[in-house]
Amino acid sequence: MTPRSPKPPERGKGFKGVQVWPSSKLAGARQPHRGQSSHGRGLASDPNVPLGLQDVFMVANNENIGGNAFKKYPCRERIESCETVREHFHWCGESVKGEDSFQILVEPENDSLPLMEINTCKTEASEPWDYVLVVNRHTERERRNIYLQFLENLKGKGFQYEVKDDQKKVFCGIRAESWIFDLYCTLLLEPEDQAPTQRLTPIPPTTRIRIVHFVLKNTTAAGDTLGDLIKKGVFEAKFPLHKGEGDLKTKWAQWRNMFQKQPIDDIRCYFGEKVALYFAWLGWYTYMLVPAALFGLITFLSGFSLFNASQISKEICEAHDIFMCPRGDHSRRYQRLSDTCTFAKLTHLFDNEGTVVFAIFMALWATVFLEIWKRQRAKVVLHWDLYGWDEDQEEMALQLINDPHYKLQRHEHSYLRSTIILILSLFMICFMIGMAHILVVYRVLAAALFSSSALPFLEEQVTTAVVVTGALVHYVTITIMTMANKRVALKLCDFEKPRTLSEQESKFTIKFFTLQFFAHFSSLIYIAFILGRINGHPGKSVRLAGLWKLEECHLSGCMMDLFLQMAIIMGLKQTLSNCIEYLKPWLAHKCRSMRGCESSDPELRDWKHNYHLNPVHTFSLFDEFMEMMMQYGFTTIFVAAFPLAPLLALFSNLVQIRLDAIKMVRLQRRLVPRKAKDIGTWLQVLKTIGVLAVIANGMVIAFTSEFIPRVVYKYRYGPCREGAHPEVDCLTGYVNHSLSVFYTKDFNDSVRIQGSEHITECRYRDYRNAHDHNFSEQFWVLLAIRLAFLILFEHVALCIKLVAAWFVPDVPQKVKNTVLVEKYQRLRDKYQRVQKMCSSPKSTTV
Repeated sequence: MTPRSPKPPERGKGFKGVQVWPSSKLAGARQPHRGQSSHGRGLASDPNVPLGLQDVFMVANNENIGGNAFKKYPCRERIESCETVREHFHWCGESVKGEDSFQILVEPENDSLPLMEINTCKTEASEPWDYVLVVNRHTERERRNIYLQFLENLKGKGFQYEVKDDQKKVFCGIRAESWIFDLYCTLLLEPEDQAPTQRLTPIPPTTRIRIVHFVLKNTTAAGDTLGDLIKKGVFEAKFPLHKGEGDLKTKWAQWRNMFQKQPIDDIRCYFGEKVALYFAWLGWYTYMLVPAALFGLITFLSGFSLFNASQISKEICEAHDIFMCPRGDHSRRYQRLSDTCTFAKLTHLFDNEGTVVFAIFMALWATVFLEIWKRQRAKVVLHWDLYGWDEDQEEMALQLINDPHYKLQRHEHSYLRSTIILILSLFMICFMIGMAHILVVYRVLAAALFSSSALPFLEEQVTTAVVVTGALVHYVTITIMTMANKRVALKLCDFEKPRTLSEQESKFTIKFFTLQFFAHFSSLIYIAFILGRINGHPGKSVRLAGLWKLEECHLSGCMMDLFLQMAIIMGLKQTLSNCIEYLKPWLAHKCRSMRGCESSDPELRDWKHNYHLNPVHTFSLFDEFMEMMMQYGFTTIFVAAFPLAPLLALFSNLVQIRLDAIKMVRLQRRLVPRKAKDIGTWLQVLKTIGVLAVIANGMVIAFTSEFIPRVVYKYRYGPCREGAHPEVDCLTGYVNHSLSVFYTKDFNDSVRIQGSEHITECRYRDYRNAHDHNFSEQFWVLLAIRLAFLILFEHVALCIKLVAAWFVPDVPQKVKNTVLVEKYQRLRDKYQRVQKMCSSPKSTTV
């Protein structure tokens, strides 16, 4: 542990060098390359020692730290007092204000410690507290000793703390001394950075909180980190303080600002780059939803033109003499096809010729959205001066600040560990698929229950009731499995032992998203591609456990089932989930605030106010991202079955932006700011969803929609197969063609079916022969054309995505040119310095 203020060395004792600089010059100072001699003494040659400063320090000989043996860089003077240091800078032509403080760092001879502060010429003015720890006042003695030890360990690292007692709680204010932030700036300077004459810029509050949080998280007491101490009850809470959020409350965190532009720069200055990038991405996603929502709405409304004019709807509504075969075991009666007239008309609202065009448009939209977001991100990153920022470098700098003896943790990979994680992940995926089968079982049992219900409505609308209640059960299952999936993903991530926090977050994102994808979409996949296709045929139905008949699609087609499932799940997630997301923290905050924040000490009163806000955790922002990813999946993957998904997402996001803003600024404790220059692994998740959307929508159109059967009938079997006839609709006779015939005499117990004495044949949706119930020629023709369409659709859509990705550059040329000019300017300045050094006469050592 590095002493915060070690005693100055005695004369003649072994110190290799001294570095002196005013704090106001620190940010602009340049450091030499690692291994390069710092004006002849080689202080930067040891890789375990933080690099020194160049041009603004003096170096002493080994044996005579207090004598006159200082080398002249550029002036010679003994370092005896702060005034002498001030005079030194004055003699060197430096303008030093009276309030400037000086820091003297020494490098021990045995290299056991890095450069240490041995003097501060002027005590820094009192600064606000950055962090607060909360302890229960009545905690037992052993725990009290541990938390006091923790505070003393913090003090040894260069932190100050102040303890304030309340009636029930003890609040500990934490802040770091200025030399810690100066050291942070020094470690992250590049050799060609700013000139040393530039004045120090104030440390942003987000940087202060980030550094303090990192050191707090990695400080131990009795062998436990702060997180472990909180779990054991030594500390009750930890949080950075809300300070200066008034502008965000006025300009951003209000419902009336719903349609106003977000102050992204202000968000960045308060919550850090990672939160600001989330809201920048969410704002751009919401903006891009406008054309998608309009196109989807037009596709849906265009179905109204076919509401009464559709030839298929007319035939269904007039089919009073066509009877559909019994669908369940309990309601053994024939149903007229004309009874489904209303549902047939509704189906054409989203299952029409515009569906294919809309699906291709959404594939193009997803690509353009991502490519233009990359351009937006590049502009934002350049504006924030983060183009050259290195996350690994910052992580190592924070580790060195926390522990000077930190040993670099190298990248590791274990094939055994990866194999175990893969097997466990596959097991969880199979479990998610098993959950979908449980929903299948529910739907089968619910169909049997509703068929025997005493309620006439349920008996007549069994399929609709099963679909609606099944969607509700699916929503509840998603809610429960989300909590389970998070725990499993965390365990798998911990077992993998990631090297850094960013690596841990990336691995956790991949695992959690994979599990969530199957939890959300497994039921939809079953409805879209399996429901009604493995049921057999009347007279020989496939049964669950040999008892219950498998559920069938709605009489108007499986698209109606998929549409209802999507509408209910999206509607609940965008309304009920948002209401819970807002009301839960709002009510919790109101309840916590009732405890009161009264105190004669305004500082303590502010701490108590922050304490009564809702707690946040490491994954608070992660949860918001995951929620948006799932919404993006619903908006794109099965959008062919639910064209209104982009419209619902648009309305939801307008609310979600202000909802998140109000939560973060008014209802929750302050999030720990994190630095970032992109949205990380989430970009790969978005690309994956885009590819899955092309595949899923192609399969929905090919196998779930009636689009392919209609087109094939129109040009192969219908009245227009040899040419168009203006007086005849090309789909005339399609309904009769798409229904197979089953003779009622072939039922094993036909006498139990109501009205069987008057009906000799019934119809069902399939392409089978009437005499042997095998698949007919039309079935195999349709299957071949469906597969051909799927391959063609996916290749065309993916080609469009690739062309769009090529056509729209990831980085604007203006941004590229700005970065290029900056690189050129740095190289030119370096070249001029080298030329100047080569042309000047060699200096001699005095």
